[in-house]
Amino acid sequence: MLLTPYPRLPSPLLAAKSNPESSLTRRARASYSTSNSYYWLFLRPNRRFNGFKLKSATVPENVEGDVESGGLVKGLKLGAMFGVWYLLNIYYNIFNKQVLRVYPYPATVTAFQFGCGTLMIAIMWLLKLHPRPKIAPSQLPAIVQLAAAHTLGNFLTNVSLGRVNVSFTHTIKAMEPFFTVLFSVLLLGEWPSLWIVCSLLPIVAGVSLASFTEASFNWIGFCSAMASNVTNQSRNVLSKKFMVEKDALDNINLFSVITIISFILLVPVAILIDGFKFTPSHFQLATSQGLTVKEFCFMSLLPGVCLHSYQQVSYMILEMVSPVTHSVGNCVKRVVVIASSILFFQTPVSPLNSIGMATALAGVYLYTRAKRAKVKPNPKSC
Repeated sequence: MLLTPYPRLPSPLLAAKSNPESSLTRRARASYSTSNSYYWLFLRPNRRFNGFKLKSATVPENVEGDVESGGLVKGLKLGAMFGVWYLLNIYYNIFNKQVLRVYPYPATVTAFQFGCGTLMIAIMWLLKLHPRPKIAPSQLPAIVQLAAAHTLGNFLTNVSLGRVNVSFTHTIKAMEPFFTVLFSVLLLGEWPSLWIVCSLLPIVAGVSLASFTEASFNWIGFCSAMASNVTNQSRNVLSKKFMVEKDALDNINLFSVITIISFILLVPVAILIDGFKFTPSHFQLATSQGLTVKEFCFMSLLPGVCLHSYQQVSYMILEMVSPVTHSVGNCVKRVVVIASSILFFQTPVSPLNSIGMATALAGVYLYTRAKRAKVKPNPKSC
């Protein structure tokens, strides 16, 4: 668990005095991305939607320049952080799938994972590894809405993982850029460039081909993964409308508060959907499928720790690189997770299925390249 003090970064709940917009600001706020790493931190300045006034939130100046000028040490540090990010994602997906196989209660599993994150956050604040947040009442409506979307997105992802292969779930989640563009047009009136639209075509085609040729295809698994895309990306787009006239929470505390609220929201829902499943009989059912009680407890605990830890590492990386670079790293992460899950679970993959997955992931990479081209600063305007 990487819990070290971080410099304060602006969040979507930021309202500050308007400053002249720099080229780096234009680059950052135009390139919020498609992963679970909350690129709604970068907002378009000084626009109004439904009475909410927006202010820009910028990345730290010269973040990538500092890394490049720091030489080999900083480069190795950044590479190591990417490696830890990927490794935690691999462990999370593999152990989470194993738990859901023998304990098919995704709402309970998700609530338990949020509970692990909540405990880690409490330890972080108790040991003063990161300052505790001060939340203004005016911030709560926005935070609760983001937490509700975060809760639903994680729950739906676990529903999908419990029904289909890990590789198929992540192939479907490669559709995130499509929904980002769709909701940006429908809700914000922001039209994409031609190159971005073109990059969506291989994503849709690849996911379609992979779905038609997927051996583990299941409608519940498919629809829940697609619904998690809708939830996550509508959250990202709608959060651009939120404004609070108080000091903003930094990224780590914002994510921490959202995690705690998600745990509080999901516990009663999990009991309503699954019933109370923390009983000896349910544990015996899980352990009757080849696991000991110790192994089952360890496999249940590890995904919760990994889920919260890789989000923390993701924020640390985002402080050091641009959102577009982070998005490219997230694309590579999805490839690593799909490949590792196929190897670990020995998932049968047909040639057509492989072509579909490769096409979808190539489309995601092209999308990040198109976003980079779209936000490339104009020398005349700098």
